[in-house]
Amino acid sequence: MFQSFIGARSDKVKNRVERGAVKKFAAAIGDLHPIYIDEETGRNSRYKQNIAPPTFSRVFDYGTIDGLNLPAKGLIHGEQTYTFKRPLLVEEEVYCYTEIMDYYEKSGKNGKMGFLVLHNTGEDRNGEFLFKAKQVVIITETVRKEISV
Repeated sequence: MFQSFIGARSDKVKNRVERGAVKKFAAAIGDLHPIYIDEETGRNSRYKQNIAPPTFSRVFDYGTIDGLNLPAKGLIHGEQTYTFKRPLLVEEEVYCYTEIMDYYEKSGKNGKMGFLVLHNTGEDRNGEFLFKAKQVVIITETVRKEISV
């Protein structure tokens, strides 16, 4: 169903690690560690400024891949793993893109399910790697039928 998209990549999108968004995110996940929210703690840390929680990159815009039209509802979040070179620094710019790495299908008792493997990548303004998030999106038989209509 999505094999033709393997290797497709979105254009890079500029994002900013905004201080207010980091504070709200830290509160939402229940981790108000001072390294995320207290400016003095940030200045006194080895990073010399505040950092974002590891999963903060989930809120970034990774762009769109032309022709890949996944529905807004009905998809299952199957897996997510993160690899970081270093933490994200509060107020830095991060350039993000998404790439389709694989697509495969499995049959089960409820029909065929599709597994779309994405890599969401972030780089600094110089194009240096910051992080990668591997994400597996599960597309159920019901959703597959809706897409192919």
